[in-house]
Amino acid sequence: PTEAAVLDAIRRALKIHPKVAWFERMNSGAYAAGEGKARRFVRFGFAGCPDIIGQLVDGRFLGIEVKRPSGRVSEAQAAFVERATKYHGVVFVARSVSDVFAVLDRC
Repeated sequence: PTEAAVLDAIRRALKIHPKVAWFERMNSGAYAAGEGKARRFVRFGFAGCPDIIGQLVDGRFLGIEVKRPSGRVSEAQAAFVERATKYHGVVFVARSVSDVFAVLDRC
């Protein structure tokens, strides 16, 4: 499956999981704004930002980096997962809905 297909399936699962209070899809990257010499790049998000952020009903931060089964995690993404989990966030890489339920069900 594509990463977009995995992301859509995970978003549907999060909507019904009883431990999830809320979540939002995050986008990061850059785009060219303006025309001619006034053209500039506008960045949004930050390096390593997970694809999904949210909160569990117990108040903990939720972050999910979504990858297709063969997708690679960048250094910035791995660093974010490590930093957020150090401070008790529930942050992980998911390659399927099963990965999400495995983590959330043991929280």
